[in-house]
Amino acid sequence: MIIDCHGHFTTAPKTIHEWRRKQLDSIGDAAHAPKKSDLVITDDELRAAIEGGQLKQQRERGGDLTLFSPIAGQMGHHLGNEQTSTVWSELSNDLICRVCELFPDNFVGVCQLPQSPGVAPANCIAELRRCIEQLGFVGCNLNPDPSGGYWTDPPLTDRSWYPLYEELVRLNVPAMVHVSSSCNPCFHGTGAHYINADTAAFMQFLLSDLFKDFPDLRFVIPHGGGAVPFHWGRYRGLSFEQRAQPQPLEALLANVFFDTCVYHYPGVEFMTRVVPVDNILFGSEMIGAVKGRDPNTGYFFDDTKRYLDACTNLSTEDRYKIFEANTRRVYPRLDARLRARGGSAGQQKQPVLD
Repeated sequence: MIIDCHGHFTTAPKTIHEWRRKQLDSIGDAAHAPKKSDLVITDDELRAAIEGGQLKQQRERGGDLTLFSPIAGQMGHHLGNEQTSTVWSELSNDLICRVCELFPDNFVGVCQLPQSPGVAPANCIAELRRCIEQLGFVGCNLNPDPSGGYWTDPPLTDRSWYPLYEELVRLNVPAMVHVSSSCNPCFHGTGAHYINADTAAFMQFLLSDLFKDFPDLRFVIPHGGGAVPFHWGRYRGLSFEQRAQPQPLEALLANVFFDTCVYHYPGVEFMTRVVPVDNILFGSEMIGAVKGRDPNTGYFFDDTKRYLDACTNLSTEDRYKIFEANTRRVYPRLDARLRARGGSAGQQKQPVLD
């Protein structure tokens, strides 16, 4: 089974963006704020958006299942206030739930959290519980910088995050560390802010004892881990030099994982040689940050399965781990759902190479 751990509903009908504009225009004017019930999107509109987009490409590229969440760049936690974010997150998550109900064999939900700058992360727990326990989602996206590029909130290792982490552990779900759009002109959203945040999150984990407090807490760092694989030696060195009690970087690897949203073969191949295979999850983020085709090859940049298929250093067992087993291990609620649907991990089909 080919499981893509990283997908967003970037093809959502335009009506949801129109609703969002009305919501943002009405900040400070609650009387004119749109209601969630004002958004009308039919099942046929959702089918058209998915069948002509993510589902079409999933099938063309040989995928089976995508962990699906709202558009990361549109989470917009820096816009409005806590109530703005709460309503927007509920609306966005409900739309993902509908997609997953329409295409249960192809998409499983991952939720957006209603974060807001300066607001306690614990305030996100109610929506996390709703999405996991009522909507059947299997994980969440966690924004380490709700300010949108200005980093005004404490690091992910600060104790203010602990109530949310306690709930993640109780629910037995991981968080993908994923920022939203950047409002800082110094940082392009997908080209700088995303990669900066991935790298910053890893360094925060490296300098902390977070996983001593939460040995069962799991994070997925997307986009190949930002700069981490390329500078693996730097971070290994810092793990000994920058801590009061030195410990090897490898101590993080029971809790921190990386996806393969890296858009060229040399980058993916390098990643598979540096990062332990047990810590790599197949991801493409399609249709997402880079939507076009590479003029040198004619293939889509975000067709990351092609790059993995071309990695001659990977064994059959390695491919099975990256394409399926690792994601099922990191997302145990997904694994339980797939087992209930008809088979254990060992009974699923092996990755088919192009």
